[in-house]
Amino acid sequence: MNIFRNIVNAFSNPLQKICGTTQLVNNIGAQSSLIPCRTKYTDWRMIRDVKRRKVVKEYAKLRLQINAVRLNTILPTEIKEIAQKEIEALPTDSCTTKLHKRCILTSRARGRYRKFRMSRIIWRHLADYNQISGAERAMW
Repeated sequence: MNIFRNIVNAFSNPLQKICGTTQLVNNIGAQSSLIPCRTKYTDWRMIRDVKRRKVVKEYAKLRLQINAVRLNTILPTEIKEIAQKEIEALPTDSCTTKLHKRCILTSRARGRYRKFRMSRIIWRHLADYNQISGAERAMW
């Protein structure tokens, strides 16, 4: 692994797109009074997702660099095999495909409105009671 940690870090910007910001999630989850809960996370799925995001954030740069070496067509196969073994040695949760976008209030995985990062059900409930600025019922 020491070989690939010295590679120039050219992939820092995609990392923020993968992991997103957790500051907004923490603020909204703490202020929500829709669902009573002991922690700022509503259920075990959200806790699992947060743990996975931490692991992805920790290993994303290294994983991207190793994959760049592993998928390179110019390098010899011995180096590619070493890179393959190093990828296999990383935790399985460090892969970005394990992440799933969820509602920040209910942890619902389906029907998520991307702009507000919440499910369509919660979004409609908040919009009906005028708690989302700029949302109006369609009238024609």
